[in-house]
Amino acid sequence: MSLYFKSGSSDKVYHARIEAADGGGYTVNFAFGRRGGTLSTGTKTKAPVDHATARRVFAKLVADKQSKGYTAGADGTPYRHSANAGRVSGLLPQLLNTIDEADAACLVDCPQWVMQEKFDGRRLMLRKVGDAVEGINKLGLIVSVAETIEAAGRLVPGDFVLDGEAVGDCLHVFDLLSRDGTDLRARSYGDRYRALRAVIGDADTAAAAVVAECWVDPAEKAHQLDEVRGRNAEGVVFKRWDAPYTQGRPSSGGTQRKLKFVATASAVVTAINRQRSVRVSLLQGATWLDVGAVTVPANQSVPQIGDVVEVRYLYATPGGGALYQPVLLGVRTDVEPPECVVAQLKFKAT
Repeated sequence: MSLYFKSGSSDKVYHARIEAADGGGYTVNFAFGRRGGTLSTGTKTKAPVDHATARRVFAKLVADKQSKGYTAGADGTPYRHSANAGRVSGLLPQLLNTIDEADAACLVDCPQWVMQEKFDGRRLMLRKVGDAVEGINKLGLIVSVAETIEAAGRLVPGDFVLDGEAVGDCLHVFDLLSRDGTDLRARSYGDRYRALRAVIGDADTAAAAVVAECWVDPAEKAHQLDEVRGRNAEGVVFKRWDAPYTQGRPSSGGTQRKLKFVATASAVVTAINRQRSVRVSLLQGATWLDVGAVTVPANQSVPQIGDVVEVRYLYATPGGGALYQPVLLGVRTDVEPPECVVAQLKFKAT
């Protein structure tokens, strides 16, 4: 079966099939990548299984890809198929490039850039139209949200689109993209943030939707940077006060950037080892590069081959890219395998 996905500049294909194995049994194999390009391959079955099991694995794989907006139509237009109705939101978030400490120091000193804490959760836009409240993930797809967050959204009067980070049952809100049918994305971040403060400030959201603090003064930014780092938070983000909201990730730079105190990477599971560990790989050009094994914590299920997982690590070794002291944080359903590239890595200084 062939599935397709088109959104902005993305034009991807995903092939899945059940194949008879030598010696009996069946395997569920897949191939994916940019349409017309070299495809990466893998398998969902470590060893041959019976046909009924293979069909269940295959059906789960197809359902998972369709939930992310892939369709059987070669034009890759997910919202025209009734099976995917309501899944594609029509919105995409603005994504940030990572900067180093030297770049961050320059932005701290620059009054045109404001700073906020970077929260360790999942990107979530919250849209309310009338009485309907829905979440939108990093891929622009409609997803379920915690009941507390949905309830908080209902307490905010009027229609809106919020952008934030969901941490457990709380949404840390940092942007307001529309209000009562008016698109605010072309306005400056300063205007949007002040409007956000007015909107959330008027609602009793019971701490399930909290506006992220925003620091403008260079001295205050320097103080808060030390304070956030001292709490072992994930990092901080910098945003130009005068910039509009631009969906997607720029090839470099950008009007919103992030400094991460801890190194994390999204990687694809390419093998399952004994004793609860998996091997993970990253894309280097058109080739998958093995970057080591990571133990699966006792409180997590073992990911499947082909799953995208988030891994925290101390550093990556130059050349081979092996991750030092990796820790599995969990499966990422809002990240696609082509995004799992070597360019994410923080390498050990030489």
